[in-house]
This record gives sequence, structure tokens and C-alpha cells, in this order.
Amino acid sequence: MIKAVCGLLLRAFVVLSGATILTFALLWNAPGDPAQAIAMARFDALLTDEVVDQVRQEVGLDRSFWQAFWAWLGPLLTLDLGFSAVTGRPVWPDLAAAISYTFPLAFSSLAVGLAVSVPLALLATKRPGGWMDRLAVAAASLGNAIPAYWLGLILILLFSVKLAWLPALGASTPAHAILPALTLGLGVAASLTRIIRSGILEARGQPFLPAFRRRGIVEKSIGRDHVAPHAAIPVVTVLGLELAFLLEGLVLVEVIFGRPGLGTFLVQAILARDFAHVQAVVVLTALVFVAVNLAIDLTYRIVDPRIGESDA
Repeated sequence: MIKAVCGLLLRAFVVLSGATILTFALLWNAPGDPAQAIAMARFDALLTDEVVDQVRQEVGLDRSFWQAFWAWLGPLLTLDLGFSAVTGRPVWPDLAAAISYTFPLAFSSLAVGLAVSVPLALLATKRPGGWMDRLAVAAASLGNAIPAYWLGLILILLFSVKLAWLPALGASTPAHAILPALTLGLGVAASLTRIIRSGILEARGQPFLPAFRRRGIVEKSIGRDHVAPHAAIPVVTVLGLELAFLLEGLVLVEVIFGRPGLGTFLVQAILARDFAHVQAVVVLTALVFVAVNLAIDLTYRIVDPRIGESDA
């Protein structure tokens, strides 16, 4: 177990290092003058060359790439994300405010996905090949094919414009989270339904199950002790990755629904070439992926101890 955790931590270091360097390089070499973009975002007006040069020196854009990168990385090692080049405020409070909107929405979307996919997959596997099974597979395939932005716009048109049941833009009340959570949650449900269904059918087809039945073990015990753990392994993988990829999907969905979360935070930072804000989101996202992968690996060893035997 210790060897596995050390290996995961080493891979985490590689992922974090690669993500930060690559993102910094893309921002640094993006078309246009970053100093002018920062100055425009800061003053919201046309500026003279003198003001742009002053901003360039102030935020360190007159240095080389590696000098600027190490100047940002040094404080990060002490958990200091620095200051925004546009607002001049520390990054942490603004990032925490964005997280307070994004993470609850991500978990709500995951809950919606589970609430839809688990009953649908269980109904589908009652009679494999039956009409309910075919309907569930078709619904899951359709859900995977629908882009999140298109589904979000359809939900806004139906529930906000036509029926006027739910608000479309903002995040001031819990009702504002319903349509974004449905938009993301239905996409999650489409993926989970197929994985849960396949996992259950594969687990039920294991060759050792008839031997348990001949011994008189009841179906409930077989399902709980043998089918469920076997089917849970692919589900754990997809569930963890869906939670991580929800952060990626939230960028687009939050912009569509006008929510002040990480999506809006990141888009505004990219447009303003605010290096500190963009890098903060990159580091946070990479940490989430690393933490999710670690949790998945450890969960494997709990669900099926045989997976960890090679580490002994």
C-alpha cells in the first residue's frame, strides 16, 4: 500500500508540474500583448504606451519566461497564490468565492446523475434484452450525444422562458442551481447508466455464481457479497472521473447560466491574461484530478483486496 501511494504521489507531482508549466507557457506565448490586455482589464479604457509599459514592469512581463515562472512558483510552494494582476487583490479570497459556487453545484450534479442512473440501470438489468433494457440503453446513448451547452439552452427555453418555473441566470437562491445541476447531472446519468448496467450484467455472468446457488446461498447474499463488489469496480472508476470532469463541464455551463463560479472566474482571467488567476484554477483542477485518482485507487483495494496484493 505504501509503495502504491508513493507511486501515486510521484505521478501527482509530474501532473502538477506539467500542467503548471504548460499553462504558463500557453498564456505567455498567446497572441497579443498580455500587458495591454491586463491594462485594458484594469482601467477599462484606451491607454497610452507609457501606461502599458508601466503595467508590464509592474506585473513582471518584462522578464524572461523562466524568471516569471519561478517568481510565481516560489510563493506557491508556501501555498501563496499571489495577487491578481488586474485587481491587485490576493487570489485566495476570489478563488474561494468561486469555489463556494462551483463545488456545491458539482456535487449536486453528481447526485442527480446517481439518482437517475442507478434506478434506470437496475430496471434495465431485471430483464436483459427486454424493452426496458433497450429503452435505458437508447436513453443513455442519446444523453451522451447531446452537448451540455445545447441541453442547457433547451432547459432554459422550456423551464424559464416558456413555463417560467425556474430562474435561468444568477446564483442568488437555491432555485438558480436546479437547471445547471440538471444540465450536468443528466449527462453524468447517461454515462453512469451504461457503466452500471454493464457492470451488473458482467458480474451476474461470473462462472462461480452457479456454484454458490447449488450450495443453497440465497440470491440476496450472492448479490450483496459477490455481484455488487464485482460490479462496483468500474462504477467507482467512472464515478470518480465524472466528478473530476464535472469541473471541466462547469466552465461552460456556469457561463451559460451566468453563475459566478470557477467557469466565469477562469474565462474572465483568460480574457484579461491574469496569470495568477488562471494558474490558480489550473493548480486546483490538477489537485482535484490527483485526489480523485488516489481515492479511486484506494477504494479499489477496499472493494477488492486482491487488487492490492501485488503491492505487498
